[in-house]
Formats: sequence, C-alpha cells, structure tokens
Amino acid sequence: MPLLTILILIAGIILFFLFFYFIPVGLWITAIFSNVRVTLGELIGMRFRKVPPGIIVNSLITAVKAGVKLTTSELETHYLAGGNVPNVIRALISADKANINLEFKQATAIDLAGRDVMEAVQISVNPKVITTPRVAAVAADGIQLIAVARVTVRANIQQLVGGAGEDTILARVGEGIVTSIGSANTHKAVLENPDKISKLVLERGLDAGTAFEILSIDIADIDIGKNIGAELQTDQASADLKVAEAKAEERRAMAVAVEQEMKAKAQEARAKVIEAEAEVPKAMAEAFRSGNLGIMDYYKMENIKSDTGMREAISDSGKKGTKKK
Repeated sequence: MPLLTILILIAGIILFFLFFYFIPVGLWITAIFSNVRVTLGELIGMRFRKVPPGIIVNSLITAVKAGVKLTTSELETHYLAGGNVPNVIRALISADKANINLEFKQATAIDLAGRDVMEAVQISVNPKVITTPRVAAVAADGIQLIAVARVTVRANIQQLVGGAGEDTILARVGEGIVTSIGSANTHKAVLENPDKISKLVLERGLDAGTAFEILSIDIADIDIGKNIGAELQTDQASADLKVAEAKAEERRAMAVAVEQEMKAKAQEARAKVIEAEAEVPKAMAEAFRSGNLGIMDYYKMENIKSDTGMREAISDSGKKGTKKK
C-alpha cells in the first residue's frame, strides 16, 4: 500500500474521532428523543468552553422530564462558576415533589456557598436530630447537673445562604440549658420536671439568624455531678485558715521582735549597772582619800554585804528544799 494512502487513512481516522468528539451526535439524538432542544452548535460550543456536554444535556433531560424548566445556558453558567449541576437538579426535583418553594437561582446560590443543597432539601422534608454534648450547669443550691439534649431541626431554605450552622444551634441550646438550670432554686426541681428546661429554651427563639428551624428540644439525660457549693465553701474555709495562719505568724513575729527588743534593753540596763558598780570602788577610794569614809565604815559596809549574801543563800536553799519535797 502506498505511503500516501496510509497517511490519508490515518488522517481520516483522526478526523472521524475529532468529529464525533466535538459533535456528540449520539448525545444530540438522545436530547431530541427526550424533547430537549439542543443544537449541534451548542454542543460544539460546550466543547470549546471546556464544559462536558454529557453533564449539561443529561441534567437538562432529567429536569425537563421532572417538569423543571431550565436552559443549557443556565446550567453552563453554574458549571463554569464551580457548581455541582447534577446535585442542584436533584435538589430542584426533590423540592418540587415536596411542594417546597426553591428557585434555580436560590439553589445555585446555596450550592456555590458551599452547602449541600440536596441535603438541605432532605432535612426540610425529614427533620434532623442533633445531639448536644454534655452540658454542665449548677443550680442555686450548689449541686451540679450534667444534661444531654436532642434538638430536632428542619432546614430553613430561605436562611441557608448567610445563616449560621449547627455549631451555633448547639452553642445556643447549651447556653439556654445552663441558664435554665442556674435559675432553678434546687437541683431536685430540675430532676422532677426536666421538660421545664425545654420550654424555657424554646421560648428564647434560638434559631434566629440560623439556617435551621428548631422544632423541639428534648432532654435525653440528666446526671448529678459534683457538689460545687460544698467545694466552694471548703475552698473558702481553707483560704480563711491560711489568712488566719498568716496573721498568727505575723503576731508571733511581732512578739519575737518585742522580746528581742526587751532583751536588748535589759542587756543595756545590765551594762549600765556593771558600769555603775565599776565606779563604786573609785568612789570609795576617793572617799578614803578625802576623809569622808573611815575604815570602820568600810568594815560595817562589808559586814552588811556578807549578811545580805548569807540571807540570800539561806533563802535559796529553803526554796530548793521545798521543791524537792
């Protein structure tokens, strides 16, 4: 076979595949038999715009069969914006069957906002139950209660774009439970009527500004925790004891300081006495020299000192004997 014939054959095969790639005839025929008007020019344009014709045409066929009127231009725009076209079509069909007012623009906005629009429609039809984490609160009598609640919510389609999510619902319900338990006079009152918590929380309108509508709040479980009041009193008593000990230590230190001061004064007084006693011999010597004191006077003074020492010794020995008995 000549080389030219082989090249022509290869070129023909390539052109054949390119033709059916850029012109999906099979998809066009499927659209015609499904009563969906899509021209070959639109299909070729999708190829050049890098939009998968299969996704757009099949989604359009599904919408038309379900009675939802859309155009290829609207679906292409949403796909190029990064949206999930098949998921939006399923959500529109489900909303239409459930008599939920959901427009195409609103559905695409929800999808582009990062929310699952199909899940939102399902939650609108079948409400979702959210279980809160364990919420601890203290009643007025100081007893801690730990509650778990189940919140039944329904998606609010109108608030899905810009509305708060499940975390906000859980935070608000937890805050409401803490407030309700804290306002109770005793923990027994809460245990006897846990439905009061649900009523008080529901009255606060916690679903305002969120993507959900709260249908009910049910207390699933309540456990008794610690006696916070007793612990606080114990801590207060311990703190008071430490303060008293600190004050007693301060007073002891002051007493020790006063004692040391008195000892210093006593030592100073003794020093002065010793100093004065040291002056006595000098004075006596001076008295002898000046003739104011005679030798007989000196002996009399010594006899008096001896008598005084003897009496003190006898007195001390008498006291010791009495103690021994």
